[in-house]
Amino acid sequence: MTSNDEFVAAEPAICNAKGCTELAEMAVRWNNPKIHTPDRRKIWAACPGHVAHLENFLQLRGFWKDTVPLTEAEK
Repeated sequence: MTSNDEFVAAEPAICNAKGCTELAEMAVRWNNPKIHTPDRRKIWAACPGHVAHLENFLQLRGFWKDTVPLTEAEK
């Protein structure tokens, strides 16, 4: 973490959607309540074209928590 607690990736983040190679701009935050504590957040990086798809996938399973700009993912 940096001194101002800003999320800084070692490399540009690539979208986590299957087969996508676009740069990610958003962080889709989620957790699986069966295996994660309520405050735990997993993060999928998403390009603008896949944000809605990844959110929908997680919402159908009750896992989606929120979506924020990637630069704010760890704040």
